[in-house]
Amino acid sequence: MTQTARGDVAVPPATSAETTTFDSIDPRTGEVVGSHPIHSAAEVEASAAAAREAQEAWAELGFTGRKQRLDAWRKLLAKRVDELAGVICAETGKPLDDARLELVLVIDHLHWAASNAEKVLKRRKVSSGVLMANQTATVEYLPFGVVGVIGPWNYPAFTPMGSIAYALAAGNSVVFKPSELTPGVGQWLVDSFAEAVPEHPVLRLVTGFGETGAALCRSGVDKVAFTGSTATGKRVMASCAQDLVPVLVECGGKDALIVDADADLAAAADAAVWGAMSNAGQTCIGVERVYVVDAVADRFTEMVRERAEKLRPGGEPSANFGPITMPAQVDVIRRHIDDALERGGRALVGGQHSVRPPFVEPVVLADVPEDSLAITEETFGPTIVVQRVRDVDEAVTRTNSTRYGLGATVFSRSRGAELARRLRTGMVAVNSVVAFAGVPALPFGGVGDSGFGRIHGADGLREFTRPQSVTRLRYRIPLNPMNFGRSKGTIRRMVRLIKLVRGR
Repeated sequence: MTQTARGDVAVPPATSAETTTFDSIDPRTGEVVGSHPIHSAAEVEASAAAAREAQEAWAELGFTGRKQRLDAWRKLLAKRVDELAGVICAETGKPLDDARLELVLVIDHLHWAASNAEKVLKRRKVSSGVLMANQTATVEYLPFGVVGVIGPWNYPAFTPMGSIAYALAAGNSVVFKPSELTPGVGQWLVDSFAEAVPEHPVLRLVTGFGETGAALCRSGVDKVAFTGSTATGKRVMASCAQDLVPVLVECGGKDALIVDADADLAAAADAAVWGAMSNAGQTCIGVERVYVVDAVADRFTEMVRERAEKLRPGGEPSANFGPITMPAQVDVIRRHIDDALERGGRALVGGQHSVRPPFVEPVVLADVPEDSLAITEETFGPTIVVQRVRDVDEAVTRTNSTRYGLGATVFSRSRGAELARRLRTGMVAVNSVVAFAGVPALPFGGVGDSGFGRIHGADGLREFTRPQSVTRLRYRIPLNPMNFGRSKGTIRRMVRLIKLVRGR
């Protein structure tokens, strides 16, 4: 498995046969910040087996017992935010406050999952219907057992915790394989859980490269939750298909922001620049395309230009955003900029000279052909394309033209909700940007090449369970069609009954 854009699985460096560890690197300085084992397939399988052994006792705790322990973990995370934020900064290069913001979201989502699991997943009665009125019907959501989670590097705590927290709250155990770029974050999360909940070793860690992720898919886990590039997601699915292991796949995005004629232009420009440039643009739901209606395009574009040209990347605390975490991504960003400019696009801010590894300065492009790489492929860098359109109908059409369908943003005072419903995306923010990621009750996920399945919210809890339907006989009835001893008139009477109650 090789990585394309999201940093999910990378090719390991050349090593000797004796090498069993790899280093994690600070992308700002090239300094080694940690060393971690490359787990073999046998070791991954052993971790999955150990997780399975621990899962039964975890499930038997029930919702209340699990909530108590997840709450203890949450409180530990809250007390030591800066410690984990430091690890995130060292492995991703992002500014400290960005790492803190990520952990604020982690803590809030963990609280929601633990607090709402019982309400969402507990056994409930459903109507038996007229034909089965003598039956009691119930449905409940039972844990799969062991869930494998393969996480990304761009938000190495928040993104995988969208699976880990919800899977644990539902009663599963978890084997977590973090990105090879951020293994220290994964280690910290697993160690902190063990500290808070020492009696239940249901969160386990495996580290390594693509082979380790592939081994996790084949280790006997009951479900795999993957976040990363579309190309690698397809390989994960193919590996899981060998044993019919169900998968949740959250892949890339090419999210658009639509600016209507009646939009608050200052707010829209702020959202566009922050959505595109924060975390150095390394955000799956970041803004990569803007479609602004012609009537306000000049004013809006100028506002974006003014805001973007003030931003500076760097490794120091005062920087607006950090480096490109994965070195290979720099080439992707450079290629997208070059292609846009060579095909007639204009650089309003920055340009080819803005790519200075490991940093990329803000780049704002305009008049870019709709079939250029900067429009069709995920760039994953601090770049944004601003395109002028006749009206919002054209904006919607262009937004939906991509094969991706993760998130989107709409700025409109009068038609925000209407436009949102027309977009082929899993999530939409109206008059704000990426707000849906911060609402724990909302499901998070996409369509098309952005993947399928959902984390977060009630849908995210159910994603890590198997629904079980149960009927129980309350009393016997004379008309029992499911019996070889039924009378000849049984079905005839049932047909008359269904015509009477359902045929009108």
